[in-house]
Amino acid sequence: MATYTVLGGDRQEYGPATADEVRQWITEGRLNGQSLVRPEGSAQWLPLATFPELAQALPPQSAPGAPPPLETSWSGPAVSPVADLHVGSCLVRSWDLLRAHFGLLFAATFLVWMLGMIMQFLPLVGFVYWLLQGVLYGGLYLVFLSCIRGRSTGVAEVFSGFGTGFAQLLLAGVMTSLLSGIGFLFCVLPWVYLTVAWLFAIPLVADRGMEFWSAMELSRKAVTRVWFKVFVLAVVAYLPVILMHGITELRVTGVLLDSMRDLTGSGAPDFARLMEKMPELMAEVARVSLPLVMLTKLVTLLNLPFALGALMFAYEDLFGSRPASGA
Repeated sequence: MATYTVLGGDRQEYGPATADEVRQWITEGRLNGQSLVRPEGSAQWLPLATFPELAQALPPQSAPGAPPPLETSWSGPAVSPVADLHVGSCLVRSWDLLRAHFGLLFAATFLVWMLGMIMQFLPLVGFVYWLLQGVLYGGLYLVFLSCIRGRSTGVAEVFSGFGTGFAQLLLAGVMTSLLSGIGFLFCVLPWVYLTVAWLFAIPLVADRGMEFWSAMELSRKAVTRVWFKVFVLAVVAYLPVILMHGITELRVTGVLLDSMRDLTGSGAPDFARLMEKMPELMAEVARVSLPLVMLTKLVTLLNLPFALGALMFAYEDLFGSRPASGA
């Protein structure tokens, strides 16, 4: 008889347990569709809803592909009752998810990445890409959530954001980018806070069909309680990209400083000569930065599937129903 090990909400393992015992735990409300289960003889953790013999015991709202309900309050949707976020767990589960669905997740990510590359390097079209980022990433998030929840999906789901939720996804992407950018103009700290606080606004619009401002507020409220952990998760998940951006900025700054030192020498700045040499200086900066920028784009492509998976597991923990409290 097949047995299963369950990962409880306290991150402890329970089992081995038979299918009947696991179904009993479901009936008692100790497990849900997103609870992680490892079958006997396997090292991979998967959502409970992916096992048909177990999923049959789930209530209708916990069936595969059905997002768990959020609690409500006097002001509308409230934050999830989940009290904590486990950074390491999100990273480990993302790695397991990527190994299980690498072809699909990489293909979906590559599609969005390639569209961004093409549109960003075409005159005037870069602005269109900025407008559509929320729509494209909304669909991409749904691909990851479908895999996490054990729901059948495909690369075409990337374009699901161009359906009925198009306007709200567009507004969510534009407003989070615009308002956090305004915060950056005043001080880097507001930009960092808002960027992290609104990380889940687009997934909430895509997954829950929420209005963009309500999604931004719900994301901010939920993240604020565990802001530092979400910040650490985002930094670790995107660390290769962050490092490449840092290397590029340092290299370009070094070229500019060396060029300015050569132009000014030890005397007072010669602005006439500086303006005369400006085209040559810009050409040198482009020569140095272009290979680094392209390498950063490549690193971003390779890093995105893992990073997005980690964020979507955090999304499930923060906005899904309460995880198992221990079987």
